[in-house]
Amino acid sequence: MNRQSGNGGILGINNAVSDGDGTVTSFTSSGTYPAPSTVSRVQALVVGGGGNGGDNSGPGIGNGGGGAGGYRDISGVKVIAGGDVTVTIGAGAGRFGPAGEASVFASTVQPITSAGGGGGGRHDNHLGVAGGSGGGGSGDTYGAGAAGNTPPVSPPQGNPGGDSGGDNTGGGGGGGSSAAGSDGSGNNGGNGGNGTPNTISGSNVTYAGGGGGGRAAPGPAGGNHGSGGPGGGAPAGSPSTPNSASANTGGGGGGVGDANTESGSGGSGIVIVKETGTGCSGIYRMQDVYNYETQGIWPT
Repeated sequence: MNRQSGNGGILGINNAVSDGDGTVTSFTSSGTYPAPSTVSRVQALVVGGGGNGGDNSGPGIGNGGGGAGGYRDISGVKVIAGGDVTVTIGAGAGRFGPAGEASVFASTVQPITSAGGGGGGRHDNHLGVAGGSGGGGSGDTYGAGAAGNTPPVSPPQGNPGGDSGGDNTGGGGGGGSSAAGSDGSGNNGGNGGNGTPNTISGSNVTYAGGGGGGRAAPGPAGGNHGSGGPGGGAPAGSPSTPNSASANTGGGGGGVGDANTESGSGGSGIVIVKETGTGCSGIYRMQDVYNYETQGIWPT
């Protein structure tokens, strides 16, 4: 929008553009973002719902931690000035849920989607599930952690889960937005991958950390969640109490380490929109004005 005509073309009027005043709008449930008539670009943080930890293992087996929901923080997202944008908040996965749900900022000009996190491996599917970040593998049978950044975007929206420690061992930690989940080690569960701190809301909050992998009895400890407190996912059960990630963080649920016990659920996602206030003014070619107007991104 800051392209100025310097080639002798037909000039338009001097157009002052605001692009907002720094207003922040947070969505913890699905809704609609009404773009002001002066705003054509925003910063959008979009975090998918977290995956659940693995559960229902054989006696004393560690299950995988849930992967975090996809994490995408993008500046300069195009919206139609004065138009509405549908916002979808992905739910975190509950028991037996293979993955969390995607969160979407559905701009018709530039939609942003963050995938749900993958679930942790469990007794009947010892492999982690791929997602925004991947779930950790189960130690019921050797289980590999699953891929993150699925489907792929650039920059990546997440990281893979950790592997289990082998047969009849601790589970791998779920992947986080800033780091992969750690592998289980012997009877110990792996730690969840770290989440990512963000200040778009005005406070420093960490989102999208992986859940800890469950311990294998008599292992001393299940895996811890990724860094960042509630947004870092959930720690593993100790050994049989489920630990769920906090709502609207996109964290992965903790795996458990006992027979027929319920895993921790993933945290629901969140979308935060900031009207960045980075305006511009200048003189533009009429052809540029026409092109922007037909794309719906010329502020008035």
